[in-house]
Amino acid sequence: MSLMDLLGSKARIEILRELSREPQYVSQLAESVGMDGKTAVHHLSKMEEAGLVAHYERGNRKYYYLAKTVELRVAPPPERTFVLQTDECRDDPTEIESTTDD
Repeated sequence: MSLMDLLGSKARIEILRELSREPQYVSQLAESVGMDGKTAVHHLSKMEEAGLVAHYERGNRKYYYLAKTVELRVAPPPERTFVLQTDECRDDPTEIESTTDD
C-alpha cells in the first residue's frame, strides 16, 4: 500500500494526529477519534505494516506511537506544492519512559 493510499483515509489521519500528541492504547485512541476498537485496530495494523506506527506493551495494554515523522505540505498557486514524506524512525518511547519510571 502506498503512502498516499495509506494516508488517503480521514480515519488514519485522525489516528496519526492523536498519536502525534502522545502514545495511546487502543481503546483510548478509538474513543479519541470516534470509532470502535476493531476498526481502530484495523487502521493501526495497516499503519504498523507500513512502518508509520509501532507499539509496546505495558501490563495488559498495547500502546501505539508514531514510529516516523510524517510531513504533508500543500501550497496554492503559483507554488502548487504538494509534498508528502516520512522521515527516519523516531525514538522508541519505552526507552525514554524507562528512565523516568523510577
